[in-house]
Order: sequence, then C-alpha cells, then structure tokens
Amino acid sequence: MTRPVVLTLAAALGGVLLFAGCNRDAPTTAPPPAPTAPEPPPAPTPPAPATVTSVELGNAVDDQNRVSTPASEFATTDTIYASVGTEGESAAKLAARWTFGEGQLVRNTEADVAAGPQVIAFDIHHPEGWPVGTYKLEISLDGTVVETREFSVK
Repeated sequence: MTRPVVLTLAAALGGVLLFAGCNRDAPTTAPPPAPTAPEPPPAPTPPAPATVTSVELGNAVDDQNRVSTPASEFATTDTIYASVGTEGESAAKLAARWTFGEGQLVRNTEADVAAGPQVIAFDIHHPEGWPVGTYKLEISLDGTVVETREFSVK
C-alpha cells in the first residue's frame, strides 16, 4: 500500500474511534416494551368428583333403591341389600365386596354411577340360607374403599 492510502485509512479509523468515544456517555434509550399477549382465561373448574354419601343395609328396598328398614342383623333366609347414595359432577365406578367370617368372598359386584345424585342398590341372597356368623360389606369408589359395614346373620 502506498503511504497516502495508509494515512487515509488511519485518519478514518481514528475518526471512528473518536466518534465512538463521544457517544459512550450519551444516555441510552430503553427499547420499547414487548407487546404482551392478553391474559388467557382461567382454566375451567374440574367437575366435582363423585362421593359416597350414605350406605344402608336392610332386607328390602323401595322403588328408588333405598333400604326400607335399616338393619345390621338378618335371618338366614333374607336377601340382604345395600343402598349406596352418591353425588358429584362426574361419573364413577362403584363396587360392593361382600365377605363372610375372616374374608371369605361371598360376592363382588360393580356398577357405573352417572354424574349427579344417585342411589344404587346391591344385594346378596343364598338359596339354601346364609351360614350364621359375621359378614362385612366394603364399598369402593373408583377402586378405593370408602365405606365398610359389618353385619350378622343369626
């Protein structure tokens, strides 16, 4: 390179550096805030889960699946009913597990429960008559035992 070209480049570089140094103390302006998206609407409240509200045992139910006369002792010839009340805004699976003595399975029954207040009736009967002793009913809601009732046959 020739000397005049080098001097011209050096002068230009010096000017750029001088200009950069002068702007160093100049106030900087903040960039404008980014536009914000509107808040999303709140998530809808999930429906209330089904719950068991009552369990009654008896030897008869009415046309609304409710036990007519609650009992905890039964005759060997009785059909034994369990009336289970539920409520909630979602459907569920209800199960009744009947056992005798130290856990001998008598019957296991399931029912689908619709949303809203419901009354479901479960029953057991024995054509030759029930053995005398202690029995237990476990009511499960979606696989979790929520109520237990013991009763006897005399």
